[in-house]
Amino acid sequence: MTISYGNDKRRFADFGATPHSSKPSGWHKYRKALIAAGVRDHHHRWYVLHVKKFLSNFAGKRLSELNADEVTKHFKTLDSLQFKSDWRHQQYIDAVHILISDAADLTWENEVDWDDLKLAANSLPVDHTTIARETDGVNPVEPQFKDSLPETHRESLLQLSNTLRLKDYAIRTEQTYCHWVQRFLLRNSRSSLESLTQSHVRSFLSELVLRRNVSRSTQSIALSSLAFYFNEILRRPFSDLEHLISRRGPKLPVVLTPEEITNLFSELSGVHLLMSKLMYGSGMRIIECVRLRVKDIDFTYQTISILNSKGGKSRRVPLPKKCLSLLQEQINNSLELHQKDLDLGFGEVYLPDALARKYPNAKTEKAWQYIFPGGRLSVDPRTGITRRHHQHESSLQRAIKKAAAAADIRKQVSSHCLRHSFATHLLEANYDIRTVQELLGHSDVSTTMIYTHVMNRPGMAPVVSPLDA
Repeated sequence: MTISYGNDKRRFADFGATPHSSKPSGWHKYRKALIAAGVRDHHHRWYVLHVKKFLSNFAGKRLSELNADEVTKHFKTLDSLQFKSDWRHQQYIDAVHILISDAADLTWENEVDWDDLKLAANSLPVDHTTIARETDGVNPVEPQFKDSLPETHRESLLQLSNTLRLKDYAIRTEQTYCHWVQRFLLRNSRSSLESLTQSHVRSFLSELVLRRNVSRSTQSIALSSLAFYFNEILRRPFSDLEHLISRRGPKLPVVLTPEEITNLFSELSGVHLLMSKLMYGSGMRIIECVRLRVKDIDFTYQTISILNSKGGKSRRVPLPKKCLSLLQEQINNSLELHQKDLDLGFGEVYLPDALARKYPNAKTEKAWQYIFPGGRLSVDPRTGITRRHHQHESSLQRAIKKAAAAADIRKQVSSHCLRHSFATHLLEANYDIRTVQELLGHSDVSTTMIYTHVMNRPGMAPVVSPLDA
């Protein structure tokens, strides 16, 4: 493969020798790195083009003069529309990663979170909870059903989906209910809808337990899905089937100690550190955090408004003082990226509940922009509108798991542990349980009571094991 250096000889002389030099070419070294990384030969040309495009963004700088912060900022402010697909965007990141880590062998390559950059390059899928019911004058995403289902069964499932939407159930509830009902109908595809009875349900649930060995919670979810389907769609209400579900007490939440929280945060950086601090400092769920918009932050009263969250509820939570400067900086970065999108002729943001029709200019206003925007603009396959959505929550989930392993925290750490820890530490600090209930957005105080089982109660003498007495 012949590589053309073009006008890059002087700028990238430290990467490899010029064509007239007796030293091995840096481009030849890069090709060897591609082979070692398992990149197929017919892809090499694209990887080289990606690298040359990357280098052209740093005019006047040698490769050895770059640092991790510059490279990370380049990827996060990249005009993603130059890539026709997510995989091409990720290929670009992969090409630069191989250049810096293997071909150029720069010492700071581990300071760049390459996996996170690739995750950030993903567009939100059309069935993501934020946009699955988006309309904008077209039909929302229809649930995907198996082709092997009879037409009557497919129509029944579509009716189930529409009923859940009319009753304003959460999109995740809709997806879960449709999933389990579809599995039930597939198992009974030869039976007509009129002939389906509780005996079919009993047989289906028994198979889940005896053959699939599913958990108790999964059994309960399947039963709830089928009960709704029979009650609302088939109009044949269940009698008691609860005896088929094995019961257990509530699962204790995983709570981190203040020391473990500190150690966890020490292994995080950048936007992931800020998001984690906000979740621990305010008790937000991860989806609530990634969906935050500029208008939701009140710096004067130091509060965060969480609107239309789980169960359609809204609440206000405290904005941690230690996050003020970091959050303001992140908002400035988000608005800077928004302005860049506007300059390119884009800059619209998704608005829920038909607000885009009610307030046609709101979609480009600063107040409605996501605080944690995604790494790329994406084209909605239904509307054709190009937008920048919020970050996918999987990026933060992965970063927290990685940080917990690096901090040697030997618990099953997830992003939700930060919410559990927020509630438990407030109760340990003698805050009233009703206050904690309001901050968490729980409908029933009994849900909040679970944290009393894992807290260290102030003023009470610790129980001494009889073995240690």
